[in-house]
Amino acid sequence: MLQTKEDLNQTDEGSTIKGFGGFIKETLSILVIAFILSMILKAFVVEARVIPSGSMLPTIQIDDRVLVNKFIYRFQTPKRLEVIVFEPPPETGHHEDFIKRVIGLPGETVEVRNGKVFIDGESLEENYLQEAPDYNFGPVVVPPNCLFVMGDNRNKSFDSHMWNGWLTLDNVKGKAFFTYWPFNRMGTMK
Repeated sequence: MLQTKEDLNQTDEGSTIKGFGGFIKETLSILVIAFILSMILKAFVVEARVIPSGSMLPTIQIDDRVLVNKFIYRFQTPKRLEVIVFEPPPETGHHEDFIKRVIGLPGETVEVRNGKVFIDGESLEENYLQEAPDYNFGPVVVPPNCLFVMGDNRNKSFDSHMWNGWLTLDNVKGKAFFTYWPFNRMGTMK
C-alpha cells in the first residue's frame, strides 16, 4: 500500500514525539541506574573523603580528597603502615571518622621513646614523618583484634597514644589508597 504525503508527515510527527519521549524515558532510566550503582559503590566498595585536619601532614594535606577502599578489609586485616579510615573509639568523645596510619598490630609491643617508635623493641623506619615525636609513650601491648594507630603529624595528632586506647578492628571502615585532589598531589598513598 502506498502512503500519501500527509500519512508520511503524520508518521514523522508521531515518531518525533515518541522519539523525544523515549529519549527522556531512557535518560531517566540511565540516571536512576547510575544513582543506584553509585550508592552501592559508596556503601560497599569505594568512598571519596575530604580531609578536615592536619593530623596526617605531610602525607595528607588539609582539604585533600582521598579515595577509601571499603571492600579490602572484608578479605584481609590492615597491615602496618597502611593509612586507614575508622570510627573513633567512644572514649575519644568524637563521632566523625578519623584517618591515621596503622603502627601496632595485635600482640605487638609499641613504645615511643627518644623521638622514635619501637615495635617489639625494633625501631620503626618512618621516612614519611616531617618531625619526630617529642613525647615518650609505653611500652604497651596491643590486645587481640585491635590496632595501635598514629597520625603522621605525630606532635599534633589525636591518636592511640593520646586516648590511651585501642582501635578495634570492627571500627575500621577502609584503606585510604589514592589522593585525587588537588591534581598536583594526585597519586597513591604511601
